[in-house]
Amino acid sequence: MDDLVLARSLFGTTMGFHIIFASLGVGLPLMILIAELLFQKTKDHDYAVMAKRWTKGQAVLLGVAIPTGTIAGVQLALLWPGFMEVIGRVMALPFQIEIYAFFVEALFMSIYVYAADRISPRMRIVSVSLVLLGAAASAILITNVHAFEGTPAGFRIENGEIVDVDPWAAFFNPSFIVTAGHVVVSAFMTGAFVIASISAYKMLRNMKNERLYRFHRKALMMGLVVGGIFSFITALNGHESAQMLHEYQPEKLAAAEGLFETQTYAPLAIGGFTDRETQEVKWGIEIPWALSFLADNSFKTEVIGLNDFPEEYWPPLFVHTLFNAMVGIGSLLIFLSLLGFFWYKILKRPHFPKWMLIIFVPSGILSMLAIEFGWIFACTGRQPWVIYRLLKTEDVVTASGQIGTLFILFTLVYAILGLAVILVLVYYFKRNPVEKELDKSAGDGDGVSVY
Repeated sequence: MDDLVLARSLFGTTMGFHIIFASLGVGLPLMILIAELLFQKTKDHDYAVMAKRWTKGQAVLLGVAIPTGTIAGVQLALLWPGFMEVIGRVMALPFQIEIYAFFVEALFMSIYVYAADRISPRMRIVSVSLVLLGAAASAILITNVHAFEGTPAGFRIENGEIVDVDPWAAFFNPSFIVTAGHVVVSAFMTGAFVIASISAYKMLRNMKNERLYRFHRKALMMGLVVGGIFSFITALNGHESAQMLHEYQPEKLAAAEGLFETQTYAPLAIGGFTDRETQEVKWGIEIPWALSFLADNSFKTEVIGLNDFPEEYWPPLFVHTLFNAMVGIGSLLIFLSLLGFFWYKILKRPHFPKWMLIIFVPSGILSMLAIEFGWIFACTGRQPWVIYRLLKTEDVVTASGQIGTLFILFTLVYAILGLAVILVLVYYFKRNPVEKELDKSAGDGDGVSVY
């Protein structure tokens, strides 16, 4: 493989690993905050126990998110020096501000973890709120660099020189708001469904222990409700993202739907795979006129097809499969949320059937897969450009060599880190079973000492 493929593979693997911890680092603080608020409102100690246990998990995940994020930053400079030259002159603001966002997150995470039993309930809520704010701000600021790559603004390249630099125009590029919203709500969705997934598994393991079953049922319903809300918001935001593609990156939208010919009343292709030779989506189901409506809220909207662009500008056609997987998982998660809510809140059934819990268990993994598919789609669908229509990826890759060796070494590092996280979490929660904390909280008068 050439340096370009190896560099993209290495950086893609790094981001694919890092995004797991980054997404949970944003999603779990929201769940902790909701548990804290419910505890303060209801005085139900179960929610205090949830907040405490989820915080321990959050601390472990944060310990991996920091070094993997640092590795990603180093690899940007090592693998893509030409790209970082532009970023350094035009788009350095997100990196600079992100330092302060991380400082806020780390500081108040330390306060919440180590001083929760010595501060007032109101200050606990303030602390975890600032953890959430710092984590979300970090995600938004870093993702804004990706938004800038797709919709560059605030500079021009003239005779190979960068001119007319406006850092704030680059920062508030056309897709900033949509991209920022998408990364946050999808992370909230993932954090909620991870909680729902673990809770469903624990309910299956404790079908005959009514006390533990009730505890995990509360966590399950919290996860399903929060996850369902943010899955729906993610879908709405995805509609806005499609409209941004229609306006700013039309060949990416065409590739996502396997559309080769420009047309009004364009159909939306669900499933199947894109065949370059026949220029059609094979085995897919077409919804008439739906793509035109998705692109600009009108069935008459003209959607530009791939054949209107030079073939060298076409993104890889497999992005259609990635796009469908992302949308399909999101739709399934909304259904699971509605199913759980209907069973427990509408039908008033206190016990979930075993089959229902079984289908809830993979929801956390599915939500993470949706984020991974979405991230790959977003980056791969922009190819061959690293900065859309201004700078090609092949023109900014390093020529230093030895990328293959780095790829193998970093893959081993990620495998070891991933295994270590699993072992640490399993060890901690086995040594500190929830029964022990529930018994302790029941014996504490005001519940504060559960922290």
